[in-house]
Amino acid sequence: MSFVPPSRPRDAVSRQGAAASPERRSDLKSKVHRKLLQSLNSETLRLISKERLRGEIGRAVEKLLLQENIPMTLPERDRIIEEILDEVFGLGPLEPLMKDPSITDILVNNYSKVYIERRGVLQRAPIEFKDDKHLLHIIEKMVAAVGRRIDEANPIVAARLADGSRVTAAIPPVTLDGPALSIRRFGGRV
Repeated sequence: MSFVPPSRPRDAVSRQGAAASPERRSDLKSKVHRKLLQSLNSETLRLISKERLRGEIGRAVEKLLLQENIPMTLPERDRIIEEILDEVFGLGPLEPLMKDPSITDILVNNYSKVYIERRGVLQRAPIEFKDDKHLLHIIEKMVAAVGRRIDEANPIVAARLADGSRVTAAIPPVTLDGPALSIRRFGGRV
């Protein structure tokens, strides 16, 4: 006689341990971000509190997970919510690097090649942008915050951010491999 455990629905099994692939996670993040922007206009986004927006994003993620049957752990879900908040309120994938006081330089050679300098050692950063358009959007957001712009007429911009960091950004035709960005930070010294 053998014991056969009762079968569970496939969805329940996949939700317990399986992780969403990076492509599915990126796709989900894009869908949630798009739906969020459709449901809230830009004026509302400026006025809404971060806590309320976090709740809105959480509900949107849960709804999409149920609709599309995407397996995801709670830590993954929380990470997606945090990444979307960084896109809306901050500098997208750069946000965790900007919050790390041990990082003195951030070098973005193109959307998939990001380097950081930490304690005098240059190393590859564990982030990347979705594509050149995403990187350009973040660069435009940075320079717009200090009253500057970057475009074909002004393909190179040097600016100082509110935290004292120095930023230099360049776009084609000055650069050959898409937008590029350099951020010289001063860590906890500013």
